[in-house]
Parts: sequence; C-alpha cells; structure tokens
Amino acid sequence: MDKILEGLVSSSHPLPLKRVIVRKVVESAEHWLDEAQCEAMFDLTTRLILEGQDPFQRQGGHQVLEAYARYHRPEFESFFNKTFVLGLLQQGYHSLDRKDVAILDYIHNGLKLIMSCPSVLDLFSLLQVEVLRMVCERPEPQLCARLSDLLSDFVQCIPKGKLSITFCQQLVRTIGHFQCVSTQEKELREYVSQVTKVSNLLQNIWKAEPSTLLPSLQEVFASISSTDASFEPSVALASLVQHIPLQMITVLIRSLTTDPNVKDASMTQALCRMIDWLSWPLAQHVDTWVIALLKGLAAVQKFTILIDVTLLKIELVFNRLWFPLVRPGALAVLSHMLLSFQHSPEAFHLIVPHVVNLVHSFKSDGLPSSTAFLVQLTELIQCMMYHYSGFPDLYEPILEAIKDFPKPSEEKIKLILNQSAWTSQSNSLASCLSRLSGKSETGKTGLINLGNTCYMNSVIQALFMATDFRRQVLSLNLNGCNSLMKKLQHLFAFLAHTQREAYAPRVFFEASRPPWFTPRSQQDCSEYLRFLLDRLHEEEKILQVQSSHKPPSSLGCNETSFQEVASKAAVLTESPCTSEGEKTLIEKMFGGKLRTHICCLNCRSTSQKVEAFTDLSLAFCPSSCIENLSFQDAASSPNTQDGDLMQASIPSEEPGVYSPATAAFVCDSAVNERMSRSPPDEFCCTDNTSVPHESSKILVNKDVPQRPGGGSTPSVTDLLNYFLAPEILTGDNQYSCENCSSRQNAEKTMQITEEPEYLILTLLRFSYDQKYHVRRKILDNVSLPLVLELPVKRTTFSSLSESWSIDVDFTDISENLAKKLKSSGTEEACCSRLVPYLLSSVVVHSGISSESGHYYSYARNITGTESSYQMCHQSETLALASSQSHLLGRNSPSAVIEQDLENKEMSKEWFLFNDSRVTFTSFQSVQKITSRFPKDTAYVLLYKKQSSTNSLSGNNSTSGLWVNGDPPLQKELMDAITKDNKLYLQEQELNARARALQAASASCSFRPNGFDDNDPPGSCGPTGGGGGGGFNTVGRLVF
Repeated sequence: MDKILEGLVSSSHPLPLKRVIVRKVVESAEHWLDEAQCEAMFDLTTRLILEGQDPFQRQGGHQVLEAYARYHRPEFESFFNKTFVLGLLQQGYHSLDRKDVAILDYIHNGLKLIMSCPSVLDLFSLLQVEVLRMVCERPEPQLCARLSDLLSDFVQCIPKGKLSITFCQQLVRTIGHFQCVSTQEKELREYVSQVTKVSNLLQNIWKAEPSTLLPSLQEVFASISSTDASFEPSVALASLVQHIPLQMITVLIRSLTTDPNVKDASMTQALCRMIDWLSWPLAQHVDTWVIALLKGLAAVQKFTILIDVTLLKIELVFNRLWFPLVRPGALAVLSHMLLSFQHSPEAFHLIVPHVVNLVHSFKSDGLPSSTAFLVQLTELIQCMMYHYSGFPDLYEPILEAIKDFPKPSEEKIKLILNQSAWTSQSNSLASCLSRLSGKSETGKTGLINLGNTCYMNSVIQALFMATDFRRQVLSLNLNGCNSLMKKLQHLFAFLAHTQREAYAPRVFFEASRPPWFTPRSQQDCSEYLRFLLDRLHEEEKILQVQSSHKPPSSLGCNETSFQEVASKAAVLTESPCTSEGEKTLIEKMFGGKLRTHICCLNCRSTSQKVEAFTDLSLAFCPSSCIENLSFQDAASSPNTQDGDLMQASIPSEEPGVYSPATAAFVCDSAVNERMSRSPPDEFCCTDNTSVPHESSKILVNKDVPQRPGGGSTPSVTDLLNYFLAPEILTGDNQYSCENCSSRQNAEKTMQITEEPEYLILTLLRFSYDQKYHVRRKILDNVSLPLVLELPVKRTTFSSLSESWSIDVDFTDISENLAKKLKSSGTEEACCSRLVPYLLSSVVVHSGISSESGHYYSYARNITGTESSYQMCHQSETLALASSQSHLLGRNSPSAVIEQDLENKEMSKEWFLFNDSRVTFTSFQSVQKITSRFPKDTAYVLLYKKQSSTNSLSGNNSTSGLWVNGDPPLQKELMDAITKDNKLYLQEQELNARARALQAASASCSFRPNGFDDNDPPGSCGPTGGGGGGGFNTVGRLVF
C-alpha cells in the first residue's frame, strides 16, 4: 500500500483522481498489516508531511498517518519513540532543519495520536528537557508560537520544579528578542498573534505555579533595564503586562524603586522602554504600570530619572494619541507626565507645536469617541497653560483651536495640579522618612522662619493671598529693576510656582527690614506692614518722577535706599495726584480718603481736611459704649488711640524720627497723628471720630481709659462704631479756633470719602502702662465678622486739599491736629452708601507681650468679583436694621444676615500659614482661635471690597490667558523659578538617597498633625511653624 501511495503522489494524474485514491488508502488502514508494512507506511507519510512539495502531499500524508496510527497503535507507538522524536528535535529530518515549524507541528500531532499509550510519559520527560533547550536558543516568533501551542495542549511537557522558573525566565528573554521587520498589516497581525500565544503560555504557567511569577518579572526588568547598546529588547514584552496581577503593583514598584542595586541608568532605560510599550496594540494596563512606576520614583525622590525620561519620551507619548487602539493609555500617561512635571515648562513646550494639528484632525472626523477624547485633552492643555502662563505667542493658536470646548474652573485646575506634582506623591513604604517631598496638600508654599521673622512671614502671606494685589504685582514689567517691588514680585512668583514646601525669603527680608529692627528679635507685624507699604509707594512715586523727566531709554531702576526715597519724595507733595492713572499700586489697592471735620461749639465755624490712609487702627472701647453706638460698620481712618492716651492731641516728647519707641504697637495719639502722612507714613491715624447718622448722633468723650470690661464679646463692628463716633474736644484737648482766637470746646467728626480696595484694620491690643512703663497686651476676644459694610460719604468740594503726605519727618507730631485744619467754607454735596467687604485674611499674635510671642495668619483667596451673596440687597437690609441694632443686640437682622453668610463660608477654603507650615482650616477655626487659645488674638485684618465689576483684578489681559489665574510671569522670573525647582529636586533626591542608606536603623516618631484643632502655635524660631503640632524638629527642616 505504501508503494501505491508513493507512486500516486508523484504521478501526474489529475488532483481529483489523486484525492479519490488517497481516500481509498485511508479506508484500507483498518485492514491488518504486519509491522514492517506499518513502519513503511509511517515512514512514507512522515516524509510527505515534512518534505511534501505541495499542500496535497502534506495533507494526504496527515490523513493517511492519522488513519494508520489509529488502527495500528502499537506499531505507531513503536515508530514514534523517544529516539525518533529526539532526532527530529536535535537533528531535523533529512533536508529539513530542526528549527522548522513543521517538525513541531508533526510532534504535536504525534502526541495526540499516542496520548493513551504508556510510552507517552517518556516523551513528556524528553520534551521537558528539549523545550527548555529550544527556548534557550531564542527561537523566532513563529516557532515559539508553535511551541506555545504544543505546551498549552500538553502541559505535561512544561519543565517542572526549578526548571519551570528557568523556563519562564528564558521564555521572557526569548520574547525580548522578538522582532518584526515587516510593515504590512497582514504580517503585523500575524506577529501580534504569535506574541499573544507566547504570553498566554506564560500566564498559564504563572497561574499553575505562582512561584514562577516574580522571577519572570525580574527577568523582564533585567531585559528592559539593560544598558547594552548592542541589544534593544522587543516591545513585545508589553504583552506580558496585562497578565501581571494589579494587586502586585505596590509590592513590585516598592521593590524596584528602593533596590540599591538598581542603578539610575538602568532605571531610566527601563522606564523609557516601558513607555515605548504604549505602542503595543491590545496590551492592557501598560499605562497603569508606567504611571505607578513614575509615582514610585517620585515618592523616593528620584527626580533626575523623572526629568530625563519625561523630556526624552513626552513627544513619543503624544504621538501615540493618533492611534485609536493605544490612545486611552497614551493620554493617561501623557496627563501624568505633564501634570507632574511642574518645575519647568520645558516638557509642555515640547508638545505645544503638535497640539493644534491633533485637535483639528479629531474635530473634523466628528466621531463621539474623538469628541470625548478632545474634552479630556483640552482640560489637560488648559491646566498646563494656566500653570505656565506667559507665552501668548505659543498658546494663542491653541486657545483658538480649543475655544469650543469647556474650560475647567480655576479651583479644579489648582486641585489637579496640586494632586499631580511629583512632590505630592506619598511614600508609603518608609514611615521613617520625613514627609519633606514638597508642598503640602494645600498646594501653598510656606515661608521659612529666618530667626524671629514670623512677623514678616505672616504679613507677606496675607498680602500674597490678597488675590488682586498679588496679580497686579506679578503683572508689573520690572525687568532690569532692583527695587523693593521687584523683590516682592520675585517672592510672590516663588510662592506661587516653587516646588519647595517652604521658601526662604532672605533677600526680601534684608531689603524690607526697617533699619531700626534688630535682626533675630521679635518685632511688630503691623509696624512692618506700614513700613513695607510706605517703601513700595515711595519707590513707585520716585520712578514716576524719573519717568516724567527722562526719556524711556534712559530710565534706570536701580535700587534706591529708603533715605534717598524719602528725600526725593518731598517734591511729590507739591502736586497732588487726583487722577486714577497717577496713583501708585499701593494707593490703588490699599489707599482710601478720610475727611476730618471740626466744628467750634462757640462760634460754629468749621475746619476740614481730606487726607489719605492705608489702614485703620482700632482701639478697644468700654463695654458701656458698645450698646450705645449706632451701627455704622467700618469707617476708614488711620487714626486710633488706645488705653488712657486716646485724645485728639497731647504734647509729645517723642523724638522726631520714626523709631521703634514711637512706632511699635502704636497706641498713643501722638504716634497715631501720623495719619496725616502718606499711605505708608500715615500708618497711624489722627483721632478716631466720625460723623454718625444724623438721626442718631452720639457724642463720645474719649479722654477716659478705653478698656473693655465684663460684657459680651465685642466685634470688629463694635470697634469700628466706636472709631466713627463723634468726639467732643474739651479740657487739654480743646480746639484752637482761629475765628475765636482762643481754645474752645469743639466737636470732631470723621467720614470716609473714598474706600480702599483692601481695607486693613489693626486692633490696638498693646497699651502703654505709664505706671510700670511697659506695653501690656489686651487679651480680650473680638468677634470677626465675615462681612463688613463700610459707610462711605462721597463729597464734592469747590476747593479741598487732597494729597498723600510722604514726608517722613515727624517733628510736628505734637501739634494739635486742629491747628493743621484750615477753614474752607466750601460747598459740598454728599452721597452716602455702604460698601461691602469680605474678610480676606487675619494675622494672629500669640503671646502676652509685644516683645515676644509668635505671629501666624489665616487667609483665603478672594477676588473683587467674588460672589457677594446679593450684598446690594443686604446693604439696604443692614441699613434699616442699624437704627435698632443697639436694642436688638446680637439678634439684630444684620447679625442674622451675617450668620447666614458665615454658614455659607464654612465650606470655603481657608488656609493657616504658620511659617513653613501650611494647612487647610475653616472660618470656624478662625472665629474660635482665641476661645481655644487665650493668648492667640487677632491683630491685623484684611478685608476685600466686593463689587460687580473690578478693574483692578488684572483680568484684562489681551491674550486672555489668565482670566481666572495669575498673570504670565516675565521670562527672567520663570527662568529663575525653573532653575531653583530643578535644584530643589536634586537636593531632595540626594537627601532621599542619604536617608535610604540609613533607613534600616533610622526611626522617627511623628506628632499629631493637629495644630489647627489641638495645639497652640507656640513660639517663633528659625525652623518655622509654631513649635507645636507637626513633625519633629529634624523632620521640619526643609533644606
């Protein structure tokens, strides 16, 4: 029969006839044959299968072999023996190479035919050894796929025990050598199918023998982390990722990132190649593992690797967005890489040129999946343009392309950025490593205490959180300048964009410290604030004078000393500024106008004068006065007295210079009389009097000790009402009337004629004790209203002296204020209204004296167009309720309305700035600080004016790139921040490596992170913070 078959297949008969004859040969298999005839038939069919010239010969050989093996099983078992199979695998078959896939297919079919025979066990043992040898020879994808088919059907052929681990490792290496040089779709699909078969085999082995998984993954990492330039592992390794249990991510990433044997170069190579895996179709979870490794490296602060890999691969990841199969994973990795790379715009700017084309392409296809993808992509792009504003030439085409897509809110953008930064990644694997990896979860930056500099830190943070002021400072073009405003701009830019947890403001401190402030000693934050605003105002005035006398090309912006500024500023008093455009930034933001009116009670002649102010100093009033004062809300005026020294003017023996003795914790009228000076010089005010509503005028004699006693907790509104109450000038405080040519009793009133954008209120808590010659602190609690309404009377005069007095000489502070007021007799028209303000920040003093203690601040972001809770309507309600407030007490309609506002604000975001430490807090915590910690009292308050439109918000950028955010930074600032951020990441990486070397023996204990609700702020020191509630001293050191 074998001769017939052999002659048939080599004959020239028609193919249908040949098939009929083959069928007859198959049917004859059931007839008895001797062993020699069977062997001859098996030899012939094997030759036809392995060396057949055409498909008919190979197919016919298969049919006949299967039929004869079924009916003559013992003979086939004898033929298909261990020696024969070993010869096929090691030597091949005649002209057929041993690595030909036909040999594996033949063996695969042979095993199926003798599966029930005892000799198959010997073949299994043989194949366990041979398949390991074959894998070690790095077979091609096709052969490896056929081997995987065989082993999937006959798992008994898979090596066992330790050899199974070796087999898996070698199979991983083999996959790493796979290559597909074809670019044809058919060949590519076949290649992907072959790789999938091999990866599925590994998955089955891992499931059957879990002990093989970790060694296999170690081999994967060894392959992709190889730095051998002559070998590039195949992207086909990506097919294994989907088979790794996601539950192992934490363990594996921790093992990789903390292994001291893994060099940076190897880790960089591994991460780059994992990112290359994003191009592998059908592989799942590649993006999950890539992002997990990126986060793991950030957690152990290996920032150099992250920087190198991001800059190297960001464009490749972006290009993967063009391919639908890998787009979701590519977008996830791209988002993480961009959002975490926050120290420099370099990575984002690498993909900026490609964004517009991608957006236009996906917009044009109109597919729902493309639209959903573009929504996610545009949100990512908006976040990056917000974070790295200042490049309108790059961003304007993008803004035009994505203008039809929704823009995320500023709050959402900030949340996304804060959660994504490298320095926000938590390191859960080592509790002994202090959490110094970057900004806190608030996204805000602390200020390092340079040695009792908390008075500066608290003020700077309050000014920084004054959103409109910050935006105006950042938008100034100060290139080439070395002024104090330039240094403030530099400080604000770093607070906004640094990656550091806390920034050391050494340069700004040295430039802004008043000359009489002793370094490393506690100072008054209110005095520092006044001095700072004064310097900023005067410098800008000097520049205005220079710009009016010099051509623009010759303008210099060199740093000017305070003495030089003071000497040059005198000329400015001769030309009052009345137009908005001529005002300095300090005037625009903090400047208001106050009209003082004195009426002689003898001849009824009057004197009045309008002066500028930047803050109001509020004294404590007797509890008996609180109930008798009509509701007036805040009336701005820089004058306030405290203690038993509150009178219009008294002879002063203070030296005629601005010194700590006269300025610190201002509380006497002689010092307060400085309100007649310019914004910063008038940090102190004349006398606290005002014109109340005509229908309920109350006269107050303030020549009595002003100390709250006994009653209910006064509010800031009470102190303002007392501040505005009219005053009778009698006794030593009589008015020198020019008309009467003698000193007469008089009535003094004060009215706000122009309100500031930011209202600064200082609570005069430090009074001078003449008996013991010390300044004592008033520890009484003061209720802080969330909303204030400032009564403003706009007046129009035919002649009126209005100017910012900038002279720093205070030799005349002992003069009676009344002597300065010239009779004007002008006609005036008044328009009274209530201007709403919202609480923006609170500077708190902790301690019992002015010479010691600690400052920290509460603050939140408020813009000029903040939701005002329908304040226009509430203003009318408050005005109607004011006439009855003294009868209704705390249950008045105004109190009810304010309570409703406070309830709404509970959900608003407040921050607690305590030197280096920044935490979330609530308005409730702000209100209760003194009740919880009696020594901690509100000292300086900032209120933001609310209005339907706000021209000072800085949102009129023509580029439209910072409508909801801070303005773009100057290139000089951006470069400095980028450089420092990179330096910081390098510092953190070095520190992390040093700590990792000591991790085995290191031990750290953490204190409860609960200052806001549990611990008082404590004392001031060079490590910053309040000394309580947080990490231990070593853990809190940033540098």
